[in-house]
Amino acid sequence: MASSSGNDDDLTIPRAAINKMIKETLPNVRVANDARELVVNCCTEFIHLISSEANEICNKSEKKTISPEHVINALESLGFASYITEVKDVLQECKTVALRRRKANSRLENLGIPEEELLRQQQELFAKARQQQAELAQQEWLQMQQAAQQAQLAAASASTGHQAGSSQDEDEEDDM
Repeated sequence: MASSSGNDDDLTIPRAAINKMIKETLPNVRVANDARELVVNCCTEFIHLISSEANEICNKSEKKTISPEHVINALESLGFASYITEVKDVLQECKTVALRRRKANSRLENLGIPEEELLRQQQELFAKARQQQAELAQQEWLQMQQAAQQAQLAAASASTGHQAGSSQDEDEEDDM
């Protein structure tokens, strides 16, 4: 399919995505750069072909939005009927994932708590956690201060005891 406008030439599948697909599909095969480029161009052309045909089918059915059924009909009319089973499987997977996401989102909505209230509660929990962290840091600091004071007292006591012991030694030397 030849492109009539220059803008269509810029629309391609990202090469990184194609490279990843090639590596996953053929892990032990080296593929030349020009072959990779050819695969990108073929994929882009295939997408243009299918979407154009699906658009025509959509227009014939007087719809404004291309639906999955339009794409499936396009595949069939273009001679790609062998892909339809796999396409339907992928479509079902996509619907399942979308449903799970909607359910996950609706769980939050079903709580019946406005978003502003949830945000306020979250901020309250963050503040409480910061307060607890600050208290813990304060306790650790006090423990370190107490340990330092005890170490100073022990050092002072040891030096006082050492001085007392040395003056006793001096008294004994004087007696001799």
